[in-house]
Amino acid sequence: MDELTVVITGGTRGIGRAVAEEFAEAGAQVVICGREADSVEATISALNTDHERVSGLAVDVRDETAVRRLFEHAAERGGTVDVVVANAAINHGEPGEMPLDSESYKQFDETLATNVRGVFTTLKEAVLQLADDGRLLVPSGSVARKAKEGMGAYAVSKAAAEALARGFSVDIDQPVCVVDPGLVATDLTGIQKARDAADIAPMYLWVATEADASDIDGEIVDLRTWKQSTR
Repeated sequence: MDELTVVITGGTRGIGRAVAEEFAEAGAQVVICGREADSVEATISALNTDHERVSGLAVDVRDETAVRRLFEHAAERGGTVDVVVANAAINHGEPGEMPLDSESYKQFDETLATNVRGVFTTLKEAVLQLADDGRLLVPSGSVARKAKEGMGAYAVSKAAAEALARGFSVDIDQPVCVVDPGLVATDLTGIQKARDAADIAPMYLWVATEADASDIDGEIVDLRTWKQSTR
C-alpha cells in the first residue's frame, strides 16, 4: 500500500483520526485536514511516531479554494489521489434533543454548509486529482434514512450527503459509496456506549482497497456487509 495516497477530511478526531491511523499503519501516504491548525499539527505529530506518512493542512471544507489546495498538496506528495474519505462534519446540540421545529436558522445553515456543501466541495475538488481507479467514500448513518426524534439538521444533512454520493456515482467513472459504520462513540455523536472508532477503522480500509468496485458504487456499505464479506 506504499503507493496509495489517501485524503481524509475531519481527520483530527473521532472516526477521521482513527481511519487516518489505520491507513498510515497499512503503509499509505495520508493527508488529513481540520479547521484548527494546532489540532492538525498535533494529530500529524501523534500519528507519525513510527513513520512520516501523515501530513495535512488547516482547511475549512466550506472553502473550495482551501479544499483545492488540500488536494494539490496530496497530489504533490503522492501523485494522483487514490482514496478520499469526506468525513468532516459538525453537529450542534445533543443527539435526540434537537427537534427540527426548534432548530435555529443559523444552526441549520451552518450544519448544512459543512455537512452538505463541504461534502460537495470535497468530492468536486477530489475529482480533479483522483486516480482512474480511485474511490470516494462518504461516511453516514441510519439517521439519514430512518427518522429519529430530535436529530434536527444533522439528520437532514446526512440524507443530503448520501444523495451527493449517489449523484457523483453516476456522473463520474470512479466508484463513490456511502459508508455506514453504525453507532460509534465520538464527540460528534455524543454516544459513549457504542463502538470505538478504532474498531471500525478497518472497515474503511476494506471498502477503499478490497471491496469490489462494482459492488460498492452508488451503494451503502454498512457494518453487516463488511463483516459478512470479511469472515
